[in-house]
Amino acid sequence: MKRKVFALLMAGIMTASLTACGSGSQDGADSQESAEDTQGTEEASADQGEDAESSEGGETLTVWCWDPKFNIYAIETAADLYVKDHEGFGVEVTEILSDDIETMLTTAVSAGDLSTLPDIFLMQDNSFQKYVANYPDIFTDLTDSGIDFSQFSQAKVAYSTVDGKNYGIPFDNGASITCLRTDYLEQAGFTVEDFTDITWSEFIEKGKKVLEVTGNPMLTAQAGMPDLIMEMLQSCGVSCFNEDGSLNMVGNEALKAAMETYSELVDSGVLVEVTDNDQYIASLNNGTTVGTVNGCWILASVQAQEDQSGKWAVTNIPALDGVENATNYSNNGGSSWVITSNCKNPDLAIDFMNSTFAGSQEFYETILPSSGALSTWLPAGESDVYNEPQEFFGGQAIYADIVEFAGKIPSNITGPFYYDARDAIGVALSNITQSGADIDSEIQAAQDTVEFNMGG
Repeated sequence: MKRKVFALLMAGIMTASLTACGSGSQDGADSQESAEDTQGTEEASADQGEDAESSEGGETLTVWCWDPKFNIYAIETAADLYVKDHEGFGVEVTEILSDDIETMLTTAVSAGDLSTLPDIFLMQDNSFQKYVANYPDIFTDLTDSGIDFSQFSQAKVAYSTVDGKNYGIPFDNGASITCLRTDYLEQAGFTVEDFTDITWSEFIEKGKKVLEVTGNPMLTAQAGMPDLIMEMLQSCGVSCFNEDGSLNMVGNEALKAAMETYSELVDSGVLVEVTDNDQYIASLNNGTTVGTVNGCWILASVQAQEDQSGKWAVTNIPALDGVENATNYSNNGGSSWVITSNCKNPDLAIDFMNSTFAGSQEFYETILPSSGALSTWLPAGESDVYNEPQEFFGGQAIYADIVEFAGKIPSNITGPFYYDARDAIGVALSNITQSGADIDSEIQAAQDTVEFNMGG
């Protein structure tokens, strides 16, 4: 197996010289680690473009993805398992950042030449609808491939489902969790059970008592980042779009309730806004906040402070008050695999995926300890590894719990303009919390902005 680091200069030139159909801010690409994790890799050569093309029908599949310690590690581990029963198989991985993959997809379509695409690439879930809608020729229809999509979290499957057809193989779990310091809760007379299956109004009332006793807010959040709002929306199965792709912002009961709830969290002091992500992570590690509500990938940051072992617990998230179909489950982040139309051996690619990411407990048990990559393939949650007590979390079997959460997340509609809506909500949120702007007026302004971006 080979892994190559895509030349950053090439990506920079491409990004600067082309008008890319990019998405907004995205998570999951550890670009700062790329330069440090090149042992055993080959530097990109002058014929990088040819090397990255789809395999010629042989037993080697070419792959584009990012993050050596997470996604690349996962695909290479999958190949190591698959080759045991498929002699001669291998994957040739090219490390390319998520945003750069999307730029290269746009470039290939614009040039009318899909031969530059690999057999498989990884795509952010929230970008899926946009790229399938705009560039359907890139994707292989996997609906009748033999992959059992019913065994995945259906909310996860929905991200890569367009017009009833499946275009992606789900990978990492972005199920939302409430992660709390149990020692701080105990000072205020609470346990984690007191924050399980509750509403946001109950969270705020209990949070006020914790703040009074400990002096620490329950949550911190980066100012202007709408992640929590988007999680609240999905917890109700609601989004900023209707099924026909039209906007669903003005008059959206759940969106207004989420904005009001966030504003109340800030006004009460239960949530404190910070200026950037570094301050947010620092608040978790230095003990100045009680916890966080975020995608489960935040666990890696929580566990960075080893002297806090045994002082944390995980539960589900609060439900929005007074909103129909509100639940205690949501999602933030994640990605799925694509088999491209340029794949010269699609049967091999499908069988590889079906034997690993879509069908192997052994695979998910192998990658969990080293990468923290949690599955949305539900049978993984039944494995012994997922059910092992975690000392850092007071002996709680958090991985099995999180897979269970994933199975209860409501599906919602992302749509091609998801990031436009997300960014507009972020602006509205800043105006509301920092300038006291009217919520209804800000939602109207956000809708106007997205309508303009949609060409309406």
